[in-house]
Amino acid sequence: MNYYLTLSSSHGEGVLSRYQSLRLEGRMCDVVLEAEGVEFPAHRTLLACSSDYFWSMFQDYTLESGSHTISLPALSSLGLEQILDFIYTSWISLSPSTLEVTLQAACYLQITHAVDLCTHYISESIAPDNCCFFANIAACYGLSEAFNDSNFFIARNMCRILATEEYKAELMELNLDSLQEVLVAEEMPGVKETELLQLVLDWLECNPQSALQSNALLSRIRFGLVPPEELSRLSALKPALRTPFIHSVVQKALNYHLQGFLQPLLQNVHTSLRATNKILLVGGGPEANRPQNQILTYEPHSKKFQPLSASLPNKIQHQGVCVVGNFLYVLGGEVVQVDEENEKSAVMTVTDQVWRYDPRFEQWEEMEPLLQKRAQFACCVIEGVIFAIGGRGQRGEPALSSVERYSMNEGCWRSGVSLPYSVHGHACATIETGIFISGGIHINNPESSKEVLFLNSVEGDAWQRRCDMSIARFGHQMATVRGRIYTFLGMYEPFCDIERYSPEQDQWTRLKPLLNDRFCYGLTATGGKRVLMFGGRKWQEGQEVCTTNVLEYDTEYDAWREVCKLPRPLCGIQCAIMTLQDPPET
Repeated sequence: MNYYLTLSSSHGEGVLSRYQSLRLEGRMCDVVLEAEGVEFPAHRTLLACSSDYFWSMFQDYTLESGSHTISLPALSSLGLEQILDFIYTSWISLSPSTLEVTLQAACYLQITHAVDLCTHYISESIAPDNCCFFANIAACYGLSEAFNDSNFFIARNMCRILATEEYKAELMELNLDSLQEVLVAEEMPGVKETELLQLVLDWLECNPQSALQSNALLSRIRFGLVPPEELSRLSALKPALRTPFIHSVVQKALNYHLQGFLQPLLQNVHTSLRATNKILLVGGGPEANRPQNQILTYEPHSKKFQPLSASLPNKIQHQGVCVVGNFLYVLGGEVVQVDEENEKSAVMTVTDQVWRYDPRFEQWEEMEPLLQKRAQFACCVIEGVIFAIGGRGQRGEPALSSVERYSMNEGCWRSGVSLPYSVHGHACATIETGIFISGGIHINNPESSKEVLFLNSVEGDAWQRRCDMSIARFGHQMATVRGRIYTFLGMYEPFCDIERYSPEQDQWTRLKPLLNDRFCYGLTATGGKRVLMFGGRKWQEGQEVCTTNVLEYDTEYDAWREVCKLPRPLCGIQCAIMTLQDPPET
């Protein structure tokens, strides 16, 4: 036998509509609910079907089952009216003024669908002027989703909240649990840690009943991000910073500030920015030999570029760039000084200077110089040790075969294992403790090289030959992705091929070429399976032109695509990945 089963979409709404009409007309109502002296006629059957509270109340064995009037002294008349409207219509009218009484009635009467609507209302309506109020409501009524959403919003918009006296005053009334959650946020755009420390101290003064929780709150402050002079000043003024536990944390932070060259090795949660990873485009300019001292930052998800507030100390090109402990190091290179009277004339001087940028305080500091002046050299980091490999000195001077290494523990440069020949314009990549360099121009050979050398930086005492690239390259770049080394285009290459190297097989494989030539670009692996290429120069109608393209290479699918454009043409860029704080959200 065949059956035909179908559903009426209007039956349920029709039943509720009839119930609402009966209520408004006062017909067939068999119970009266009373709150604050206000009476609400209702129907037992609908109440029992809508609320676990009424279901239990109207069982045959309860006293209330036979009562005509049910008093609800725990509820407000407005809250009860709101919930009855919801029971009879499935609609609920919410605003900041009605939210709490509605939630109180919904929770008391165990009407979960109404509670869910209140949660949704909070999550969809959070704004700077109500986020603290919503967080307090969510905490009071155990609305976990709304609680998390409110706390996240407060953290993301803390800069704007602190800048507005009205909003900041509401922070002083924020519940303890929310404040604790906000203080562990990993991202807080535009907010200095000093401001958060002052916020906690002010909150503790406004909430003396929570004094016993001061250690729990203050332990969430990242004291290594507070300037030492400000930390010392506040410690002398605020008793909360002088409890034995917090005092020890503060002393560790003050000691960190005194460590100088050791700081990259001392990173922990108290010295980590509440920020996201960004790609830095260091140096470069709109044309060859005209570098600028501005640094751009690139956020891969939003594809937005922003200038870094702290510019490079010099206009420099052919420098080495690396990151250790979220400090940016800029090594050597060629300082370019353009003649103001004759802009086509420029003086280029190879330097041994080393600059370190601390994004925590947006400051540059000059470090111990290189043992030799270097430009167009290879630079890498292994286990916190910086290597500077080969390169050239002043123009006209021979290339270098020397290698030097900078140990954070020692704070100085020492000679490393020299190369078997002098070379400059070579590329470098690392896999675990191994250093690979490729190509470049050797001292006795004006042609680009195919050679590849390898050094185990921990155990090796000599550079070893590896399989040559299939293409001779100079001024090219390499990147490591998932244990494989990818080599990209160099200067004036007749083809646009790229290659992949397998260390296990000691073998190179040709991959899909770029559609157009490209050199003097910025390159970095993103940490996944992709490589980004920024700007660079190419040949167009017989002339070199600087480009704005940002290209992405997918190593898994051997595919290229353009992802966005630079705000202006750039070439000669060096790339690094760092954790940098976002600007305030608008």
